[in-house]
Amino acid sequence: MQGSCLCGGVTFTAEPPLRPVIVCHCTQCRRTSGHVWAATAVPMDRFHLTGTAGLRWYRSSSQAERGFCALCGASLFWKPEGADRISIAAGALEGPTGLEIEAHWHLEDAGDYYTTPATADHLRGQCLCGANCFTLPGPMGAVTACHCTQCRKLSGHFAASFDVDEALLHWLDRSVAEFVTPGGGERGFCPTCGSSLYFRKDGVFSVEAGCIDNPTGGQLSRHIFAADKGDYYALTDGLPQSAEA
Repeated sequence: MQGSCLCGGVTFTAEPPLRPVIVCHCTQCRRTSGHVWAATAVPMDRFHLTGTAGLRWYRSSSQAERGFCALCGASLFWKPEGADRISIAAGALEGPTGLEIEAHWHLEDAGDYYTTPATADHLRGQCLCGANCFTLPGPMGAVTACHCTQCRKLSGHFAASFDVDEALLHWLDRSVAEFVTPGGGERGFCPTCGSSLYFRKDGVFSVEAGCIDNPTGGQLSRHIFAADKGDYYALTDGLPQSAEA
């Protein structure tokens, strides 16, 4: 099975069988992916990097490091220290995967925007390493989940973001890289830890919901580009869906 980041700066193969997908809601995974991170896994002797031009590793804890593309910001890998296996973002895999979600981890850290909306009069966002930190007026409001191939490649699962006036974003610390997508949008991410931060196109500015510290006062409201969603998950929350935007 083949996989890659969005820009092609990182490519790999993983020889089946692959572990069923685990969706992680921990704070680290939500900040790096911009929503939640979904991963399969494979022993290292069946995993092969075939392109490493953009690959960068960030040690997110004393137990593990995270691999991402420093060119486009795609969240790709999680590798425990000394382990003989590697976790791979399900969204990075090419074509049908034949996989299914096996479990959800760290639900105690889940965002209020997809569980129980809380009250918020201000928002604070940051990347995993802390090089980027900003504030916004709250609440978050309506959150859109995007299942297009670009968002799945970059987030590792699917994206969730909310629209804001970019002028209201107050940066406390800023060290951002931007990637221009094939569709002409600009995605902002941290070049040190790979955290996904924002998206800008045609005058619309969206912040990735996962980088906001709880509470947010947001609420997942719809799914777009549902026709491009991954085969390993189903949309069962009853929210409106559209095949495209």
